[in-house]
Amino acid sequence: MTKHLSTANLKRQALFWLGAIVGFILFVYVFRSILLPFVAGMALAYFMDPVADFLERRGFSRLAATIVILLGFVVMLVIALAVIVPILVTQANGLFSNLPSYISSLQGLLSKVSLETGWLANYVGINSEDLQSGFNELLKQGAGFVTTVFQGIWSSGKAVIDVAGLLIVTPVVAFYMLLDWDRMIAKVDGWVPRDHIDSVRRLGRDINKTIAGFVRGQGTVCLILGLFYAIGLTITGLNFGLLIGLFAGLISFIPYVGSLVGLVLSIGVALVQFWPDWIMVVAVAAVFFVGQAIEGNILQPKLVGDSVGLHPVWLMFALFAFGALFGFTGLLIAVPAAAAIGVLVRFALEKYLDSDLYVGDSEPAERVTPADE
Repeated sequence: MTKHLSTANLKRQALFWLGAIVGFILFVYVFRSILLPFVAGMALAYFMDPVADFLERRGFSRLAATIVILLGFVVMLVIALAVIVPILVTQANGLFSNLPSYISSLQGLLSKVSLETGWLANYVGINSEDLQSGFNELLKQGAGFVTTVFQGIWSSGKAVIDVAGLLIVTPVVAFYMLLDWDRMIAKVDGWVPRDHIDSVRRLGRDINKTIAGFVRGQGTVCLILGLFYAIGLTITGLNFGLLIGLFAGLISFIPYVGSLVGLVLSIGVALVQFWPDWIMVVAVAAVFFVGQAIEGNILQPKLVGDSVGLHPVWLMFALFAFGALFGFTGLLIAVPAAAAIGVLVRFALEKYLDSDLYVGDSEPAERVTPADE
Protein backbone atom coordinates (compact mmCIF):
# COMPACT_ATOMS: atom_id res chain seq x y z
CA MET A 1 0.00 0.00 0.00
CA THR A 2 2.82 2.38 0.88
CA LYS A 3 4.59 1.58 -2.37
CA HIS A 4 1.35 2.21 -4.29
CA LEU A 5 0.88 5.58 -2.60
CA SER A 6 4.49 6.48 -3.24
CA THR A 7 4.11 5.64 -6.93
CA ALA A 8 0.86 7.59 -7.17
CA ASN A 9 2.46 10.55 -5.45
CA LEU A 10 5.41 10.39 -7.83
CA LYS A 11 3.10 10.34 -10.85
CA ARG A 12 1.11 13.26 -9.49
CA GLN A 13 4.24 15.32 -8.95
CA ALA A 14 5.58 14.41 -12.40
CA LEU A 15 2.33 15.53 -14.00
CA PHE A 16 2.39 18.75 -11.98
CA TRP A 17 5.92 19.69 -13.05
CA LEU A 18 5.26 18.65 -16.64
CA GLY A 19 2.17 20.85 -16.68
CA ALA A 20 4.15 23.73 -15.18
CA ILE A 21 6.85 23.42 -17.86
CA VAL A 22 4.29 23.24 -20.67
CA GLY A 23 2.45 26.24 -19.24
CA PHE A 24 5.68 28.23 -19.04
CA ILE A 25 6.58 27.41 -22.65
CA LEU A 26 3.10 28.40 -23.85
CA PHE A 27 3.31 31.64 -21.86
CA VAL A 28 6.65 32.56 -23.43
CA TYR A 29 5.41 31.65 -26.91
CA VAL A 30 2.17 33.65 -26.65
CA PHE A 31 3.81 36.77 -25.19
CA ARG A 32 7.18 36.47 -27.00
CA SER A 33 6.67 39.76 -28.84
CA ILE A 34 6.49 41.84 -25.63
CA LEU A 35 8.78 39.88 -23.30
CA LEU A 36 12.09 41.27 -24.55
CA PRO A 37 12.46 44.24 -22.13
CA PHE A 38 11.29 42.12 -19.19
CA VAL A 39 13.66 39.26 -19.98
CA ALA A 40 16.50 41.75 -20.50
CA GLY A 41 15.68 43.43 -17.18
CA MET A 42 15.60 40.12 -15.32
CA ALA A 43 18.91 39.11 -16.91
CA LEU A 44 20.49 42.41 -15.90
CA ALA A 45 19.22 42.02 -12.33
CA TYR A 46 20.57 38.45 -12.15
CA PHE A 47 24.02 39.49 -13.35
CA MET A 48 24.19 42.50 -11.04
CA ASP A 49 22.92 40.75 -7.90
CA PRO A 50 26.44 39.70 -6.77
CA VAL A 51 27.54 43.34 -7.12
CA ALA A 52 24.58 44.46 -5.02
CA ASP A 53 25.42 41.85 -2.37
CA PHE A 54 29.03 43.09 -2.36
CA LEU A 55 27.91 46.69 -1.83
CA GLU A 56 25.56 45.59 0.95
CA ARG A 57 28.47 43.94 2.74
CA ARG A 58 30.28 47.29 2.49
CA GLY A 59 27.50 49.10 4.33
CA PHE A 60 25.14 50.12 1.53
CA SER A 61 21.44 49.54 1.88
CA ARG A 62 19.80 47.41 -0.79
CA LEU A 63 18.10 50.49 -2.23
CA ALA A 64 21.33 52.50 -2.34
CA ALA A 65 23.23 49.61 -3.93
CA THR A 66 20.53 49.18 -6.57
CA ILE A 67 20.57 52.89 -7.40
CA VAL A 68 24.37 52.98 -7.70
CA ILE A 69 24.42 49.91 -9.98
CA LEU A 70 21.64 51.16 -12.26
CA LEU A 71 23.18 54.62 -12.52
CA GLY A 72 26.50 53.05 -13.51
CA PHE A 73 24.73 50.90 -16.11
CA VAL A 74 22.90 53.90 -17.58
CA VAL A 75 26.14 55.90 -17.78
CA MET A 76 27.95 53.08 -19.61
CA LEU A 77 24.96 52.62 -21.91
CA VAL A 78 24.91 56.32 -22.79
CA ILE A 79 28.67 56.28 -23.50
CA ALA A 80 28.28 53.20 -25.69
CA LEU A 81 25.38 54.72 -27.62
CA ALA A 82 27.19 58.04 -28.04
CA VAL A 83 30.68 56.81 -28.93
CA ILE A 84 31.04 53.11 -29.77
CA VAL A 85 27.74 52.31 -31.49
CA PRO A 86 27.99 55.11 -34.11
CA ILE A 87 31.48 53.91 -35.08
CA LEU A 88 30.28 50.31 -35.39
CA VAL A 89 27.23 51.36 -37.41
CA THR A 90 29.43 53.40 -39.75
CA GLN A 91 31.84 50.51 -40.23
CA ALA A 92 28.97 48.05 -40.74
CA ASN A 93 27.41 50.25 -43.41
CA GLY A 94 30.79 50.62 -45.08
CA LEU A 95 31.46 46.88 -44.98
CA PHE A 96 28.11 45.89 -46.46
CA SER A 97 28.21 48.60 -49.12
CA ASN A 98 31.73 47.60 -50.16
CA LEU A 99 31.17 43.86 -49.88
CA PRO A 100 30.36 43.30 -53.61
CA SER A 101 33.49 45.17 -54.71
CA TYR A 102 35.59 43.27 -52.16
CA ILE A 103 34.29 39.95 -53.45
CA SER A 104 34.91 40.97 -57.05
CA SER A 105 38.45 42.02 -56.16
CA LEU A 106 39.08 38.68 -54.43
CA GLN A 107 37.76 36.80 -57.44
CA GLY A 108 39.96 38.82 -59.76
CA LEU A 109 42.97 38.27 -57.52
CA LEU A 110 42.37 34.53 -57.33
CA SER A 111 41.87 34.28 -61.09
CA LYS A 112 45.04 36.29 -61.73
CA VAL A 113 47.13 34.08 -59.46
CA SER A 114 45.61 30.96 -61.03
CA LEU A 115 46.36 32.13 -64.55
CA GLU A 116 49.89 33.12 -63.67
CA THR A 117 50.78 29.95 -61.79
CA GLY A 118 48.26 27.41 -63.05
CA TRP A 119 48.10 25.85 -59.57
CA LEU A 120 44.32 25.47 -59.57
CA ALA A 121 44.30 23.48 -62.80
CA ASN A 122 47.44 21.51 -61.98
CA TYR A 123 46.84 20.61 -58.33
CA VAL A 124 43.12 21.06 -57.71
CA GLY A 125 41.82 20.04 -61.11
CA ILE A 126 39.48 23.00 -61.76
CA ASN A 127 39.81 26.12 -63.85
CA SER A 128 39.30 29.69 -62.69
CA GLU A 129 36.03 30.13 -64.62
CA ASP A 130 34.39 27.16 -62.88
CA LEU A 131 35.67 28.38 -59.53
CA GLN A 132 34.27 31.86 -60.10
CA SER A 133 30.84 30.60 -61.14
CA GLY A 134 30.70 28.25 -58.15
CA PHE A 135 31.80 31.03 -55.85
CA ASN A 136 29.07 33.31 -57.18
CA GLU A 137 26.42 30.66 -56.61
CA LEU A 138 27.68 29.98 -53.09
CA LEU A 139 27.66 33.70 -52.33
CA LYS A 140 24.10 34.03 -53.59
CA GLN A 141 22.88 31.16 -51.41
CA GLY A 142 24.78 32.42 -48.37
CA ALA A 143 23.40 35.93 -48.78
CA GLY A 144 19.87 34.54 -49.03
CA PHE A 145 20.32 32.47 -45.87
CA VAL A 146 21.72 35.40 -43.87
CA THR A 147 18.94 37.67 -45.12
CA THR A 148 16.28 35.14 -44.09
CA VAL A 149 17.76 34.73 -40.60
CA PHE A 150 18.02 38.46 -39.96
CA GLN A 151 14.54 39.11 -41.34
CA GLY A 152 13.10 36.48 -39.02
CA ILE A 153 14.86 37.87 -35.96
CA TRP A 154 14.03 41.44 -36.88
CA SER A 155 10.36 40.84 -37.60
CA SER A 156 9.85 38.82 -34.42
CA GLY A 157 11.77 41.27 -32.29
CA LYS A 158 10.14 44.49 -33.50
CA ALA A 159 6.57 43.25 -33.71
CA VAL A 160 5.25 45.20 -30.74
CA ILE A 161 8.10 47.00 -29.05
CA ASP A 162 10.73 49.27 -30.55
CA VAL A 163 14.24 50.10 -29.41
CA ALA A 164 13.18 53.20 -27.47
CA GLY A 165 10.70 51.16 -25.45
CA LEU A 166 13.38 48.56 -24.75
CA LEU A 167 15.79 51.18 -23.45
CA ILE A 168 13.11 52.69 -21.21
CA VAL A 169 11.45 49.57 -19.81
CA THR A 170 14.53 47.42 -19.25
CA PRO A 171 16.22 49.67 -16.61
CA VAL A 172 12.90 50.02 -14.77
CA VAL A 173 12.35 46.26 -14.68
CA ALA A 174 15.97 45.70 -13.66
CA PHE A 175 15.67 48.23 -10.83
CA TYR A 176 12.66 46.57 -9.19
CA MET A 177 13.95 43.04 -9.80
CA LEU A 178 17.36 43.84 -8.34
CA LEU A 179 15.80 45.62 -5.38
CA ASP A 180 13.60 42.64 -4.47
CA TRP A 181 15.85 39.82 -5.75
CA ASP A 182 16.73 38.24 -2.39
CA ARG A 183 13.15 38.49 -1.15
CA MET A 184 11.86 36.84 -4.34
CA ILE A 185 14.33 33.98 -4.01
CA ALA A 186 13.34 33.46 -0.38
CA LYS A 187 9.64 33.52 -1.30
CA VAL A 188 10.09 30.94 -4.08
CA ASP A 189 12.15 28.78 -1.73
CA GLY A 190 9.22 28.85 0.68
CA TRP A 191 6.91 27.42 -1.99
CA VAL A 192 9.05 24.33 -2.65
CA PRO A 193 7.60 21.06 -1.23
CA ARG A 194 9.43 20.31 2.00
CA ASP A 195 10.02 16.69 1.06
CA HIS A 196 12.09 17.78 -1.94
CA ILE A 197 13.68 20.95 -0.62
CA ASP A 198 17.23 19.54 -0.62
CA SER A 199 16.99 18.23 -4.19
CA VAL A 200 15.44 21.46 -5.51
CA ARG A 201 18.05 23.60 -3.77
CA ARG A 202 20.80 21.40 -5.18
CA LEU A 203 19.37 21.75 -8.69
CA GLY A 204 19.07 25.50 -8.21
CA ARG A 205 22.71 25.76 -7.13
CA ASP A 206 23.85 23.66 -10.09
CA ILE A 207 21.83 25.72 -12.57
CA ASN A 208 23.07 28.97 -11.07
CA LYS A 209 26.67 27.72 -11.16
CA THR A 210 26.36 26.75 -14.81
CA ILE A 211 24.73 30.01 -15.91
CA ALA A 212 27.07 32.16 -13.85
CA GLY A 213 30.11 30.22 -15.00
CA PHE A 214 29.19 30.57 -18.65
CA VAL A 215 27.99 34.16 -18.66
CA ARG A 216 30.51 35.67 -16.26
CA GLY A 217 33.42 33.42 -17.23
CA GLN A 218 32.90 32.84 -20.93
CA GLY A 219 31.37 36.30 -21.32
CA THR A 220 34.51 37.88 -19.89
CA VAL A 221 36.65 35.79 -22.26
CA CYS A 222 34.58 36.93 -25.25
CA LEU A 223 34.83 40.57 -24.16
CA ILE A 224 38.61 40.41 -23.70
CA LEU A 225 39.08 38.63 -27.03
CA GLY A 226 36.83 41.11 -28.80
CA LEU A 227 38.82 44.04 -27.45
CA PHE A 228 42.11 42.33 -28.29
CA TYR A 229 41.06 41.54 -31.86
CA ALA A 230 39.56 45.00 -32.38
CA ILE A 231 42.64 46.83 -31.07
CA GLY A 232 45.05 44.53 -32.91
CA LEU A 233 43.26 44.84 -36.26
CA THR A 234 42.92 48.59 -35.83
CA ILE A 235 46.66 48.91 -35.16
CA THR A 236 47.40 47.01 -38.39
CA GLY A 237 45.29 49.57 -40.22
CA LEU A 238 42.74 47.04 -41.48
CA ASN A 239 39.52 48.52 -42.81
CA PHE A 240 36.56 47.73 -40.54
CA GLY A 241 39.00 46.23 -38.01
CA LEU A 242 37.01 47.41 -34.99
CA LEU A 243 33.79 45.83 -36.28
CA ILE A 244 35.38 42.54 -37.34
CA GLY A 245 37.37 42.21 -34.12
CA LEU A 246 34.43 42.83 -31.79
CA PHE A 247 32.21 40.51 -33.83
CA ALA A 248 34.82 37.73 -33.75
CA GLY A 249 35.21 38.12 -30.00
CA LEU A 250 31.49 38.12 -29.26
CA ILE A 251 30.90 34.80 -31.07
CA SER A 252 33.95 33.17 -29.48
CA PHE A 253 31.70 31.35 -27.00
CA ILE A 254 31.56 28.69 -29.74
CA PRO A 255 35.08 27.20 -29.71
CA TYR A 256 37.17 28.15 -32.75
CA VAL A 257 34.19 29.58 -34.63
CA GLY A 258 34.74 33.20 -33.57
CA SER A 259 38.43 33.22 -34.40
CA LEU A 260 37.89 31.30 -37.66
CA VAL A 261 35.15 33.66 -38.89
CA GLY A 262 37.19 36.70 -37.88
CA LEU A 263 40.30 35.28 -39.53
CA VAL A 264 38.52 34.59 -42.83
CA LEU A 265 36.89 38.04 -42.92
CA SER A 266 40.11 39.79 -41.96
CA ILE A 267 42.25 37.90 -44.47
CA GLY A 268 39.73 38.63 -47.21
CA VAL A 269 39.71 42.35 -46.44
CA ALA A 270 43.50 42.40 -45.99
CA LEU A 271 44.14 40.74 -49.37
CA VAL A 272 42.05 43.39 -51.13
CA GLN A 273 43.45 46.26 -49.08
CA PHE A 274 47.14 45.39 -48.76
CA TRP A 275 47.89 43.18 -51.79
CA PRO A 276 50.70 42.50 -52.73
CA ASP A 277 52.11 43.45 -49.30
CA TRP A 278 52.21 39.99 -47.71
CA ILE A 279 53.73 41.31 -44.51
CA MET A 280 50.54 43.17 -43.59
CA VAL A 281 48.41 40.14 -44.47
CA VAL A 282 50.53 37.99 -42.18
CA ALA A 283 50.30 40.65 -39.47
CA VAL A 284 46.50 40.52 -39.65
CA ALA A 285 46.54 36.72 -39.40
CA ALA A 286 48.99 36.90 -36.49
CA VAL A 287 46.45 38.88 -34.44
CA PHE A 288 44.10 35.89 -34.42
CA PHE A 289 46.82 33.30 -33.82
CA VAL A 290 48.07 35.25 -30.81
CA GLY A 291 44.49 35.67 -29.60
CA GLN A 292 43.90 31.91 -29.81
CA ALA A 293 47.09 31.26 -27.83
CA ILE A 294 46.03 33.72 -25.13
CA GLU A 295 42.54 32.23 -24.96
CA GLY A 296 43.66 28.61 -24.74
CA ASN A 297 46.54 29.07 -22.30
CA ILE A 298 45.42 31.94 -20.08
CA LEU A 299 41.79 33.06 -20.39
CA GLN A 300 39.93 29.74 -20.55
CA PRO A 301 41.83 28.02 -17.69
CA LYS A 302 41.68 31.09 -15.43
CA LEU A 303 38.18 32.45 -16.08
CA VAL A 304 36.11 29.46 -17.19
CA GLY A 305 37.79 26.18 -16.26
CA ASP A 306 35.62 23.06 -16.25
CA SER A 307 32.70 24.42 -14.24
CA VAL A 308 30.46 25.57 -17.11
CA GLY A 309 29.01 22.23 -18.19
CA LEU A 310 27.49 23.53 -21.45
CA HIS A 311 28.61 21.54 -24.48
CA PRO A 312 29.15 23.80 -27.52
CA VAL A 313 26.90 21.66 -29.75
CA TRP A 314 24.08 21.74 -27.20
CA LEU A 315 24.53 25.50 -26.82
CA MET A 316 24.40 26.10 -30.60
CA PHE A 317 21.27 23.96 -30.86
CA ALA A 318 19.62 25.91 -28.03
CA LEU A 319 20.46 29.25 -29.66
CA PHE A 320 19.03 28.16 -33.02
CA ALA A 321 15.97 26.49 -31.51
CA PHE A 322 15.00 29.27 -29.11
CA GLY A 323 15.81 31.92 -31.70
CA ALA A 324 13.53 30.24 -34.24
CA LEU A 325 10.70 29.80 -31.72
CA PHE A 326 10.82 33.08 -29.82
CA GLY A 327 12.91 35.47 -31.95
CA PHE A 328 15.43 37.73 -30.27
CA THR A 329 13.82 37.06 -26.89
CA GLY A 330 14.61 33.39 -27.40
CA LEU A 331 18.29 34.20 -27.91
CA LEU A 332 18.33 35.84 -24.47
CA ILE A 333 16.73 32.88 -22.70
CA ALA A 334 18.60 30.21 -24.69
CA VAL A 335 21.65 30.06 -22.39
CA PRO A 336 19.78 29.83 -19.05
CA ALA A 337 17.27 27.41 -20.59
CA ALA A 338 20.06 25.23 -21.97
CA ALA A 339 21.81 25.28 -18.59
CA ALA A 340 18.62 24.37 -16.72
CA ILE A 341 17.70 21.58 -19.14
CA GLY A 342 21.22 20.16 -18.97
CA VAL A 343 21.20 20.09 -15.17
CA LEU A 344 17.73 18.54 -15.05
CA VAL A 345 18.65 15.86 -17.59
CA ARG A 346 21.77 14.93 -15.64
CA PHE A 347 19.73 14.80 -12.42
CA ALA A 348 17.08 12.61 -14.06
CA LEU A 349 19.76 10.30 -15.46
CA GLU A 350 21.36 10.02 -12.02
CA LYS A 351 18.03 9.04 -10.48
CA TYR A 352 17.33 6.59 -13.27
CA LEU A 353 20.70 4.83 -12.89
CA ASP A 354 20.06 4.55 -9.16
CA SER A 355 16.54 3.17 -9.55
CA ASP A 356 15.03 -0.29 -9.87
CA LEU A 357 13.89 0.65 -13.36
CA TYR A 358 17.54 0.49 -14.49
CA VAL A 359 18.99 -2.09 -12.08
CA GLY A 360 16.05 -4.47 -11.96
CA ASP A 361 16.82 -7.37 -9.63
CA SER A 362 20.59 -6.77 -9.61
CA GLU A 363 22.50 -6.31 -6.41
CA PRO A 364 23.02 -2.75 -5.14
CA ALA A 365 26.77 -3.13 -5.72
CA GLU A 366 26.14 -3.29 -9.45
CA ARG A 367 24.49 0.11 -9.60
CA VAL A 368 26.18 2.58 -11.91
CA THR A 369 26.47 6.30 -11.37
CA PRO A 370 27.05 8.94 -14.08
CA ALA A 371 30.50 9.55 -12.67
CA ASP A 372 31.45 5.93 -13.33
CA GLU A 373 30.71 6.38 -16.99
